[in-house]
Amino acid sequence: MVMSVLEEMRIRSLGVIDDAVVELSPGFTAVTGETGAGKTMVVTSLGLLLGGRADPALVRIGAKNAVVEGRISVPDGASAVVRAEEAGAELDDGVLLISRTVSAEGRSRAHLGGRSVPVGLLAELADDLVAVHGQTDQQGLLKLSRQRQALDRYAGDAVAVPLAKYAGAYRRLRAISNELDEITTRARERAQEADMLRFGLDEIAAVEPRPGEDVELAAEAERLGHAEALASAATAAHAALAGNPEDPEGIDATTLVAGAHRALEAVRSHDAALGALAGRIGEIGILLGDVAGELAGYADDLDADPLRLAAVEERRAALTALTRKYGEDVGTVLTWAEQGAARLLELDGDDDRLGALTAERDALRAELGGLAQALTDARTEAAERFAAAVTAELASLAMPHARVSFEIRQTEDPEGVEVGGRPVSYGPAGVDEVELLLAPHPGAPPRPIAKGASGGELSRVMLAVEVVFAGTDPVPTYLFDEVDAGVGGKAAVEIGRRLAKLAKSAQVVVVTHLPQVAAFADRQLLVEKTNDGSVTRSGVKVLEGEERVRELSRMLAGQEDSETARAHAEELLAAARADG
Repeated sequence: MVMSVLEEMRIRSLGVIDDAVVELSPGFTAVTGETGAGKTMVVTSLGLLLGGRADPALVRIGAKNAVVEGRISVPDGASAVVRAEEAGAELDDGVLLISRTVSAEGRSRAHLGGRSVPVGLLAELADDLVAVHGQTDQQGLLKLSRQRQALDRYAGDAVAVPLAKYAGAYRRLRAISNELDEITTRARERAQEADMLRFGLDEIAAVEPRPGEDVELAAEAERLGHAEALASAATAAHAALAGNPEDPEGIDATTLVAGAHRALEAVRSHDAALGALAGRIGEIGILLGDVAGELAGYADDLDADPLRLAAVEERRAALTALTRKYGEDVGTVLTWAEQGAARLLELDGDDDRLGALTAERDALRAELGGLAQALTDARTEAAERFAAAVTAELASLAMPHARVSFEIRQTEDPEGVEVGGRPVSYGPAGVDEVELLLAPHPGAPPRPIAKGASGGELSRVMLAVEVVFAGTDPVPTYLFDEVDAGVGGKAAVEIGRRLAKLAKSAQVVVVTHLPQVAAFADRQLLVEKTNDGSVTRSGVKVLEGEERVRELSRMLAGQEDSETARAHAEELLAAARADG
């Protein structure tokens, strides 16, 4: 199967590195050099390329920013390729170009395939491309949560499927519990709100306002308040149009227009234009008659009753009392009443809602208990296989008598869910506390690795775990930073041998100070400083032949030219080649 390969990294102004290129290849690459030469910067650089935290303290003193660029060859159809292309990245003949820039002020930028992308996208790709293990990862294995995650990762779908069902039920249960808490803790506030709504709705119901009533009453009040003036004006206008019976000699508009119409009618047959004017004057006469009739009717119908005016003002006062409290006008008051009634129904239904939610919560707790039990069973079964596989790996890492096991336990909690007939505490990942135990030799009781493993043993346990993962959930590239910490002698040889075996199915890059490990590498890179304390392009080089023997000699005895050390170095290389 074609795997992704990290081909090259260029590092500029990062820590002690001024400008260096790290050329990598498939198989096993060992990175060596004097203490403080900058070997760990290789791990740091890769971490940045894979979305790690940008620390401005990493920028070389005097530089504006640090830059790391990487080339990773990826096969067509790989998930990393799909995700990169979705982000707009372009591949260069099957090679994905990644760059990360960190400024001295702390700003960070990421580019993928020539396209600026969020740093988080690099972290997403990291899961499919590279597994990085340094001292912090080693310490992370001591955390119970990390141990549970490792077991779940090994178990695969056997745990992932029930865990997904459990997580969905857990989220629903938390949502219902939060709603129940809100209803019960805010009961007094909600009761007060309901009382206020009832009072307001009763007050509005007592008045019974109609839509637009306030506008109608305002117009009526205006009319009633000026009834005498309106009647007098209508009477005068009527007299001017139709005459006053008490003044038969008076001249009115209707009489004048009628006279004009008669004068034209007598001669209209002689001139069409004059006939048309006669017709228009006739229309005016009809209109005057209509208006005069309406004015007479208006004056007769005008209600000047002061009792009606008082009733109107009283009604307006009642409506004004509502608009002061519930809205700008009667329309908004009615809207408030509609919304208030709906809210009151909701509040009054709290008791029913409370019962329904409580029943659903209890049902979900029972369901969660069953899902948690299934999850525990799946983890227990996977733990036996995982522990056996890691134990077998430890035998090949110079720990032939060590035994690894898992303890899966639950904590009783009266407020928890019932599993196995007892209430236990629960969380988003189930009810299990998973702890990795190590018995380093026969007769030793299994103890948590945080307490029972030395630094060297912990390094080997971590490597064994990763090797087991490689067989079930492979990652194309593994980078180990001092996985051989606290190890020496035969154990170091076994670690080198195991890394070489892992490199047959994946790319393995190891930063090491042990010659026994470096001897097994397919390629060895030397990182060395110049006289001014920096690492330049010439400071990272591939060691071949005599140069590699000299570096292994230095690692063995601190002296490149020691004949004894050289002989030992050549022996290590020969043994590693024979083993391969």
